[in-house]
Amino acid sequence: MGVIYGYFAAADDDDAVRAVIREDDEPTATGYDGFDVNGMDPTVDLLPVEVILSGRSAKTVQEDLRHGHLLATADDGQLFCLSLTDALRDALAAADHGSLHGLARVWAASDVFPTPPDPDGLAEFLEQAVDLASRAVERGHRLYCWICV
Repeated sequence: MGVIYGYFAAADDDDAVRAVIREDDEPTATGYDGFDVNGMDPTVDLLPVEVILSGRSAKTVQEDLRHGHLLATADDGQLFCLSLTDALRDALAAADHGSLHGLARVWAASDVFPTPPDPDGLAEFLEQAVDLASRAVERGHRLYCWICV
């Protein structure tokens, strides 16, 4: 079994931590708007998407304090929560669904993947991410990712 990534929206960093560090014995992010995927690292794999959609350079994205900022760890470091940038959230929310397959093809050809993935799978991920980001913007929420290794 590979690494599982859960992308979700929360009101703020403290709320995101509560989604991951559960005191109610519920699974991670239960009750939060989001989706889970295998093998889609937010700091490495999503970097080209953020660069393309936001128009910011990779260096600028990586210097953003919210880019992959560690908010919490649990289970002896097997589970953790990272913040995503507001620029990525806003760029995803503004993305046109009709352009996602083209973006997925460009993303699949980027150098972040050791083997080029199926662009259709990336487009499906992007559709979920765009929808999540749109709902987050409507609610004034931010985006996060929990990772279970």
